[in-house]
Amino acid sequence: MVIREVSGELDRLAAALGGLACREVPIGSLTTYRVGGAARLYCEISAEDDLDRVLKALHGSAVRVLVIGKGSNLLVADRGWDGICLKLSGQFESIAIAGPSGLDGPSGLDGPGVEAGGAVPLPVLARRTGAAGLTGLEWAVGVPGSLGGAVRMNAGGHGAETGDRLVSCRVVDVIGGADRWSSPSQLGLSYRHSAIARSELVLAARFALEEGDPSCSAGRIAEIVRWRRENQPGGQNAGSVFKNPTGDSAGRIIEAAGLKGLRLGTAAVSAKHANFIQADSGGSADDVRGLIETVRLAVSQRLGIDLEAEVQMVGWDPPVPAAGTP
Repeated sequence: MVIREVSGELDRLAAALGGLACREVPIGSLTTYRVGGAARLYCEISAEDDLDRVLKALHGSAVRVLVIGKGSNLLVADRGWDGICLKLSGQFESIAIAGPSGLDGPSGLDGPGVEAGGAVPLPVLARRTGAAGLTGLEWAVGVPGSLGGAVRMNAGGHGAETGDRLVSCRVVDVIGGADRWSSPSQLGLSYRHSAIARSELVLAARFALEEGDPSCSAGRIAEIVRWRRENQPGGQNAGSVFKNPTGDSAGRIIEAAGLKGLRLGTAAVSAKHANFIQADSGGSADDVRGLIETVRLAVSQRLGIDLEAEVQMVGWDPPVPAAGTP
């Protein structure tokens, strides 16, 4: 599609969406890297009525779609995103705790658990379920992403991952319009991967949990938070940059290649954890991507190991493949 056609389609979408859509919204600042450019069109979906309008406007469209949650696993190019960016909020931040009798409805829960909207932050979900006397999601306090993003990439940590407790999730294809509840077996879940496409939104998910002790959950959550502060850097980063190869650690490999602390422009490999790349305040997303590629190449040349990026990188042409991206 030529630039003129892209611009014309974005004009049509902006007119169809009215006040729901905004032009040239800086979305790099919405990521945990806090670098990168703007989306040509940005739309926040806070209710089912908003979703209906988006589905009607986008049906059959050829415009590129980017779904953004908390932006904790996303790097946006300095040139921005030449398409529409969608973000859930409002109604999709709800949490419903289920007791022993479970929850009715599509793909319901037969026992204790939780149904949460795709925009719910994982740390909030971990703390809310733990305080309600449900155990099984304490690990999620250490992942600063949204529930929808966690399902899409099968996020995990501390020996657990999203798919372990997932019963079902509601997924809508914003281009095709299909709206369905899917089981984990239908999602093609594997390590940091699912079959959920870029044009699909995870609207909600249900997890089967176990009855526990709120004080025990609080203790486990405090332990995870403490471990994270002691072992991982703060500041502007997106967590682990590369997937861990089977039986090994990407951080150990990068350090063994002598790359800890390596700097490229406004980006640097963390001196605290080598699988983290830090962006300077006011820095460049292109520097971050350049450093990611530099590390990947150096590890391959020095150690003969091919690392696979876990971070989703968008806005570059051609697109940059990442783990979990169909």
